[in-house]
Amino acid sequence: VTPVLASEGMELIDIEYRREGRGWVLRLFIDKKGGVTLDDCTNVSHQIGDLIEVKDIIDHPYTLEVSSPGLNRPLKNISDFERFKGKKVKIKARKLIDGRRNFRGTLMGYHQGTVRIAIDSEIYKIPYKEIIKANVIYDF
Repeated sequence: VTPVLASEGMELIDIEYRREGRGWVLRLFIDKKGGVTLDDCTNVSHQIGDLIEVKDIIDHPYTLEVSSPGLNRPLKNISDFERFKGKKVKIKARKLIDGRRNFRGTLMGYHQGTVRIAIDSEIYKIPYKEIIKANVIYDF
């Protein structure tokens, strides 16, 4: 999947493969600088669908869905925590850090194994390896 996306100037943000209802769904969340379009999703869907069929990777019926990560984009890689510096984020930690597991504030970036987030006037340092989930959030 990654080489196909790289050839189109895109990256894989997340992947889900799960049973839903009576069938299986393979979801790919992709992104690129400037955001993805419907045409990008359609093009990637055709290429990945063909690749899965040719290599016979999935041997039962499934539905392939390709989309952008949406407004609540997950932050998965170290580079994401630098790329979205200054944005509002929500982070859930595996264990208590400074008395809390859930953080909601402004992302200050990544430095030496920790993700920094500003909440009110305080800066919290969350070890990257302790992050269970992190998302960009938008307040309207």
